[in-house]
Amino acid sequence: MSASPGVMVVTGASRGIGAAVARLAASRGFAVCVNYRSRADLAQGVCDAIIAAGGRACAIQADVSVDAEVVRLFQQVDQWQAGPLLALVNNAGLTHGTRGLFMDMDAEQVAKIVAVNLMGTLSCSREAMRRMALSRGGKGGSIVHVSSQAGVFGGQKIAVYAASKAAINTFTVGLAREAAPEGIRVNSVSPGIIASGEHIGQTAEQQAQLASSIPLQRIGSPDDVAQAVMWLISESASYITGTILPVAGGR
Repeated sequence: MSASPGVMVVTGASRGIGAAVARLAASRGFAVCVNYRSRADLAQGVCDAIIAAGGRACAIQADVSVDAEVVRLFQQVDQWQAGPLLALVNNAGLTHGTRGLFMDMDAEQVAKIVAVNLMGTLSCSREAMRRMALSRGGKGGSIVHVSSQAGVFGGQKIAVYAASKAAINTFTVGLAREAAPEGIRVNSVSPGIIASGEHIGQTAEQQAQLASSIPLQRIGSPDDVAQAVMWLISESASYITGTILPVAGGR
């Protein structure tokens, strides 16, 4: 898969891991669609930084938990006419936020996590495959899901979040087998403790304690995850599909 000219869609790209992926992808020649749900200002800021550095980017609003909005998102990417869709990074996700007992959660909370983390990933992957598939006139491509190490070990008081990520891991393996004849590779990155989301607000002492629990003795950054994503998308990983790659410092 050639990195240029071509389009990459990054969901949930207004900040954190998604923004890091978008910036790095643009520096590698992709025209990047920066998807966001509500923070138009942050998404436009990512686009402005990419454009200022000589890249191509556009911001498109869509809630990936709503299938009709996902369909609209990809239709708008088509209308952008920046080249063929070559890559999708399913980064949008509802983080676990405050940890708590599963028995204290209501059905609406559970459904929202599953809708964003799992159904959003499925809907976006379907729309991307329809455009990438060789049998439908596409040029092939690469899909990378952003999973979580919680999907492997279950987390602590984040059972629903962990379950949604475990489902993504299984989906990765199954979809990779289905997509391979269409020239599409499907992989996941599985971050551990990353300095985004809930970890940003912790004290220096709390962060030091977390770092000491990691074999590499540091908390990961969004850029660490972005580098792994871009390696999986690159030609250097052309023989890799159906893989869940931990980005967790050995933890």
